[in-house]
Amino acid sequence: MDPKGSKMLVTAGEILVEIMATRIGQTFLEPGPLVGPFPSGAPAIFIDQAARLGQACGMIAAVGADDFGTLNVERLKASGVDTSAIAMLPGVPTGTAFVRYAADGSRAFVYNIPLSASGHIATTPEARALLDRADHFHVMGSSLFSPAVIEVVEDAIRAVKAKGGTVSFDPNIRREMLDLPGMREALASVLASSDLFLPSGSELFLFARAEDEAGAVAELLDRGVAAIVLKKGADGAVHYDRDGRTAMSAFAAEEIDPTGAGDCFGAGFVCAWLRGAGPAEALRVANACGALAVGAKGPMAGTGTLAEIQSLIETGQRESGR
Repeated sequence: MDPKGSKMLVTAGEILVEIMATRIGQTFLEPGPLVGPFPSGAPAIFIDQAARLGQACGMIAAVGADDFGTLNVERLKASGVDTSAIAMLPGVPTGTAFVRYAADGSRAFVYNIPLSASGHIATTPEARALLDRADHFHVMGSSLFSPAVIEVVEDAIRAVKAKGGTVSFDPNIRREMLDLPGMREALASVLASSDLFLPSGSELFLFARAEDEAGAVAELLDRGVAAIVLKKGADGAVHYDRDGRTAMSAFAAEEIDPTGAGDCFGAGFVCAWLRGAGPAEALRVANACGALAVGAKGPMAGTGTLAEIQSLIETGQRESGR
């Protein structure tokens, strides 16, 4: 992948800290050991990984004028993200997520996001200035949790599309969020404007009538999506466009913390795609980003540099004999 990402990539959405239970099976119904805070939020993880790959990028967001907000902004700055459009708001806290883990590998969360600073994201003059430089806008479905944020996202899509830019969309959504007011309409609107669609597993079927993968993909391509990248976790990923199908196996990885792996995968693919990589190369970069992400405790702890990603790809190719 060309190390120079000259196109400006922008995202918008929630920034929070994540605080994790340390024992499998631990509940929040009684005191127990916790670790954190870790900087987090799906679009923040995405843009942190993009910056670590050398991509020119920025984020529209809001945090509280508190330690948690400072922790996140300083992390993103250190990675190379343009944070000029991240507002630090007095009087409202930075978002939080407390996470616990079950024996089957599933996770449960206690969130404070809509009532946090993230619920006050707006298209500020700083946000408008960032969008004026944007070539591509990335949407996380998890960010569409309130009408105010939906308005910011839709404003950004219009601004980028009006000057010939492109849009990518990772639904990144839990089914219980689908019943939030305006959520289904917002998701459909974003998908209709998307050039690149990056669902995980069954998310593909939230947007299609077909009940099989090939049928759902054909339906979405017929609606105008240029390319679909279906994330399959440990089974790798598949790229679909009108020229056909490209599958890529995942890299072997020891899973320490799965949080943020899909966001890092998405950043890897989008950055490679923006730099003109073909499907196979972009999938390799994305899979490498996902593999590094699961190997560290903390949502952003495993975001890899371009050199680290290239090293993993080269090692994987040698081991597979390719």
